[in-house]
Amino acid sequence: MSGPVVRQGAAAGAARVRLFLTDVDGVLTDGGILYDAAGVESKRFHVRDGHGIKMLQRAGVAVGIITGRTSEVVAIRARELGIDIVRQGARDKVSAWREILNGTGILPAETAYAGDDIVDLPLLRAVGFSAAPSDAEPYVLDAVHFVASRPGGHGAVREIVEFLLRSRGSWDAVTGKYFSEGAAR
Repeated sequence: MSGPVVRQGAAAGAARVRLFLTDVDGVLTDGGILYDAAGVESKRFHVRDGHGIKMLQRAGVAVGIITGRTSEVVAIRARELGIDIVRQGARDKVSAWREILNGTGILPAETAYAGDDIVDLPLLRAVGFSAAPSDAEPYVLDAVHFVASRPGGHGAVREIVEFLLRSRGSWDAVTGKYFSEGAAR
C-alpha cells in the first residue's frame, strides 16, 4: 500500500481545523447502498473511522456530516458517534456549511471537509483543509489537500483524522493512553 498524497500547505491547513465535516456515501461508506425486500436501506461503516471521529472529538474538534441524501441509517450512525451537526438532503453543501458556521465563531479557514464526488467540489474548495478517499473521482483527487491511501468506507476517514490530529499537535494527548507502558493489556 502506498502512502497518502499530502499537498503543499496541507499540514498548515489541518493545524487550524476546529470543525471537521464529512460526506457519507463514498467517504464514511464504500458508496454502496443496499435495500432489503421491504425497501429498508443498509450501509456499511468502518469502526476505525468511527473511533477516529471519537478521537477528533476528544481533541476538541467539532464533527459534522453534510450529505446530499437522506437516510435514517446516517441519523443512527451520527447519534451513535455523538455527532450533533447533521445536514441530510443538502443539495447545496456550501450553503449548509455556511449555515453551520453562522454564529459559531469558527472561520471558514478553520474548517475541513472530506468528499469524493463532483457535488463536493465547491465545498472542498471553500474550506481551509480538504481531503478525499483514494477512490474519489479523479477531479476531486486533484482538488484536495490530502488524499488518503485508503478507499471510502475502508478507513479513509481514520487516516484523514490521524493526519489532522498530528498536524494540530493533538496526537500524543489523544492517543497517549494507548501507547503508554502502563496501558492495560
